[in-house]
Amino acid sequence: MRVELPLPTRMPIDGRFEIDDTCIDCKLCNDLAPDNFDADLDNDVHYVCKQPETPDELERVLDAFESCPTESIRYSAAPSGE
Repeated sequence: MRVELPLPTRMPIDGRFEIDDTCIDCKLCNDLAPDNFDADLDNDVHYVCKQPETPDELERVLDAFESCPTESIRYSAAPSGE
């Protein structure tokens, strides 16, 4: 079970960004943060390919988070053992 966290404001971050199954493949996340989001062409969805590692990447991922029309991007704590 994932635990929703407050959004990070600076690096390093404590949790993980993920895209849930409500993604409609609008491509907005990839447009806003191309280094962090990629497409799964077989399933017509996007996914987080890289967690943000710099303040600039974090800003772009947060932009995508706030702009997602289906609120499919989540920020949560990783389960124990990851």
